[in-house]
Amino acid sequence: MATGKKVTPAKSPSVTATAKKKAARKKTNKGLASKVIYSGNIFNNELWTVCYGELKKPSKPGPKPKETEHLFRIVGEKLPFDALKKIRNDIKSRLGKVPNGVYVAHDSMGCPRYIGRGNIFGRLEARKAVYQLELEYFSFYVVAEKKHEREVETLLIRAAGFLVELNTLKKRIGIGPGNIKDYEPGTLFYERHYKKGKKPAAKKKLS
Repeated sequence: MATGKKVTPAKSPSVTATAKKKAARKKTNKGLASKVIYSGNIFNNELWTVCYGELKKPSKPGPKPKETEHLFRIVGEKLPFDALKKIRNDIKSRLGKVPNGVYVAHDSMGCPRYIGRGNIFGRLEARKAVYQLELEYFSFYVVAEKKHEREVETLLIRAAGFLVELNTLKKRIGIGPGNIKDYEPGTLFYERHYKKGKKPAAKKKLS
């Protein structure tokens, strides 16, 4: 017997899951910077093109928001080594000089193989000359406060671990942490230690 009430069909699980994903994505993206491209042709070859731009705060109604502090002045990630000179020249033309910073040399799979700091483009050029077949891409980070360059470099090397096989210093392979003194004075830290008598015995070297 009809009651006259309108029956709302139940939403399928897939539709509900999709709606939840969209809502979560929207919430995650809230407040992200917008990307403004100033030049779309810094470098191009058969496979890649490199552009230049800036991250801007998304425009919102109301009072102008406070200026956001940022760790990096300039970043470039996994750029082709063929673009190295073009990007260096572009930065020099805009800033009047080529700044120092932290750099990463990657292999053809994008894995980091060497991390360092200092003269970004000169050092990368030198690494590529030595490891022509191994290295394919590069990343660089110009740190806004130069005093933090060393810490950024240390963090990247520690995070990359065994992947940076061309590095010899600061690297730590396995579960053991690196030397906490690689970070700057004034840094607060938490450090793990073995309990007394719990440290595993060192393995004997085979003769």
